[in-house]
Amino acid sequence: MITDYIYYESERAYTKYRTRDPYELLDSIGAVTQCTYEYGRNGLKGYSTVLNRTKYAVINARLHEAEQRVVAGHEAAHLILHMDEIMCSPVRALHDFHMWDNSGRIEHQANLFLADFLLADDDVLDAIQAEDEDRDFFTCAHELCIPPPLLAFKLYSMARRGYDMRSPVGLDSKFLRK
Repeated sequence: MITDYIYYESERAYTKYRTRDPYELLDSIGAVTQCTYEYGRNGLKGYSTVLNRTKYAVINARLHEAEQRVVAGHEAAHLILHMDEIMCSPVRALHDFHMWDNSGRIEHQANLFLADFLLADDDVLDAIQAEDEDRDFFTCAHELCIPPPLLAFKLYSMARRGYDMRSPVGLDSKFLRK
């Protein structure tokens, strides 16, 4: 099951690098990371690629700090899970249409990795089970410092692994594009 593989890879990255910080993960995997003001606030949020065996992650510096952190983790996920699909080379240039045909799949997988990497299961359980009458899905996402669609990915992953979890919102692989 691909969900189990992605969870395993996210936990392997956490165990190997002893961090849940996406910038530290990018550094640990040897990525050249750059924040740029080249894109508007509502423009491109980030991208990653591999060129001449060097991994690159570019993050829109006009985003709020919390959103930059999410984008950094998402790009790290691509560099870990999708190296072959994001690699630039003269041969790949002729076949780039393949990446766009599969973009929904790879965005979904990067979001699953990101949710599992950023959030330990216990932290999510603590946030959900806290004694508070006004606590809801959106409050939990806010307290965990992540966007609600990312919490939906985490709950989906936990449900696939046997936790009794349900999300009031569906999975949206394109939430970072908005």
